[in-house]
This record gives sequence, structure tokens and C-alpha cells, in this order.
Amino acid sequence: MKVGLLSFAHTHALSYAALLRDMEDVELLTSDPEAPEATSPAWPRGREFARELGVDYADTYEEVFAWGPDAVIVAAENARHRHLVELAAQHGVDVLCEKPLATTLEDAEAMIKACQNAGTRLAVAHPVRFSPAYAAARATVRAGHLGKILSVRGANYGRLEDAARTWFADPALAGGGALMDHTVHIADLLDDLLGGARATEVYAQSNTLLRPDHAAETAGLVTIAYDSDTHVTIDCSWSQPAHHPQWGNVEVQIVGEKATVEFAAFSQNVSGYDELNRRATVHPWGTDLDQRLLTAFLHGVDDEGIDLADGESGLRTLRIVLAGYASAGSGQPAPVA
Repeated sequence: MKVGLLSFAHTHALSYAALLRDMEDVELLTSDPEAPEATSPAWPRGREFARELGVDYADTYEEVFAWGPDAVIVAAENARHRHLVELAAQHGVDVLCEKPLATTLEDAEAMIKACQNAGTRLAVAHPVRFSPAYAAARATVRAGHLGKILSVRGANYGRLEDAARTWFADPALAGGGALMDHTVHIADLLDDLLGGARATEVYAQSNTLLRPDHAAETAGLVTIAYDSDTHVTIDCSWSQPAHHPQWGNVEVQIVGEKATVEFAAFSQNVSGYDELNRRATVHPWGTDLDQRLLTAFLHGVDDEGIDLADGESGLRTLRIVLAGYASAGSGQPAPVA
């Protein structure tokens, strides 16, 4: 199978490239022509980055499509997804797009339409769906053990990697800040979990207190009402300090009429103290969520039956995020468009 990786902009591009490189049944070709001339030593891009990873590289996206890929992965800056997804559709190639699907409804709807017209698959990269902890919680909910879901409390906190990826804090390229970056993961889980329930209204607050020098918000609190009478809160922040041994986490508490379930998606790790560097350290040992994501995209779902988010699901989560920005700007609840 021939797979193209379009752009190294997103932090997940490193993981995707390394995993695809090591898959026996995959030929990988990468391209990153929009890389800035000045890149961070902590995370180079373009041909230099491909050389470090030991993967093949093309100077243009057009060369990748001329190579004849079976599928491509879009890992560009959020605001640049549309062009690459439409390019994949024009060539009749299935595409896995990094989250969020887009930064505007216009772009997201155009991407979905392009893939529908071309008869190609559009999937959105939400790896937390493939967490064993989420799978267990999902199975419990779907078996009816919790009864009616009353509320969900989620937290997706992490670290702002602006030294390596400055565009994450640039609203023009990222579509926002922490609210855009971190609301979508849990909103996507809810899209899968709540069995067709739809968000109707969002109330959100955000601020830049953690990094006042940034235009993008660094913390937010989002409250979502669903037409199932389920109420959700999401802590979406870049609050993890640089000295913390773990970059972040996704934690969810699901409260039902009969029981409550909690899970942490990145808790499969061993923690300790690194005497050489004199600091705490955390080493993951569990499931590689990116690997399960890529396997499901390239080869189909596994026995647990969890599939990737599609374009329509990505659009629904984007609607929640944009309503959050509207609410944070007005100070009032905002309807989900």
C-alpha cells in the first residue's frame, strides 16, 4: 500500500511517519513544501526532517499524487487542511485529516462535499477513540449499565509546544488556541458515545492568563447542552508546565442514572525519577493510539468495532468549538449552528 504524508506541520506527523515507515506492507512518501525557512532545532521540517526520520521525500504535493498513493494523511496547519483534502479528492485518494477538520464551517463543508462527489473516504484523526480505557467505558454505556447519561465532565490539558510549532499559538493558522486544540478530542468522544444526541447550545469562557504574550487563548472552560438533556463540561487548556514529566492527558467522568464511570486515556505508563537528569519521568507502556488509528484507516476496524471519525462527525465537533468561541466573545450562551 502506498501512503503519502502531506506536511510535517502537526506534532503528530513525527509519530505517523515513524509508524508508517516501519509497517511492512506500506510504502511511504512525504512532502512538506510549506515548511518555513527558519525552523526550530527542536523540530526541523521539510527535507531535513525526512532525512532524520529516514523516509522518502518529494519536493511538492503534486509529486506525491503523481506517485499514485492509495491513501494520504494531511498533517498541515489547521487552516491549510481544505486545499490538501480537496487535492486528494481530485485524485480519487482516501484521506485521513488531522483534527480539527477545519477552522471554518465553509472549509469543512467544502471538504466533505469534495470527498462525497469523488467517492473517496474522509476520516478525521481522533486517536483517543482507540484508547482501551475509552473502549471499556463505551461498552459499559452501550450495555445500559449506566442508564440515561446525565452529565459528562471532561478535561483535556496539555503543554503548548510553541517553541517547536509556533503556528499552534497563531489563530490565523490554528483557528484559535487551546479551545480549538483541546475541545475537539472530548467532543468527538461524545459524538461517538451519546448515540446520535446532538449539541444544541454552548457556554464558554477563555483567557490568556497562562501566556499573556500570546494572541491565542491558553485556557478555556466549555459547557455544552445536548438534545438528550445531557450536560457536559470540558476543561480545555495548555496548563501543563514544562517541567511536568507528562505532556498532558484526556480524563472523562460519565455520570448516569445508575452508575458513574471514569477513565484516563493516557494512564498506561510507569513513573519514576530520572537520577541522571534529576527530574521526574513518565514512560508509556500501553497501547499506541496513533498506531491503532492508522491501522483502522488503512486496514479497517478491529474486533472492538471502533471506527474513525468521518467528515460529518468532524463537522459536528467543529460546530461545538465555533459556538464556544461565539459564547466566549459575547459572554452569553451560543446556539450550535
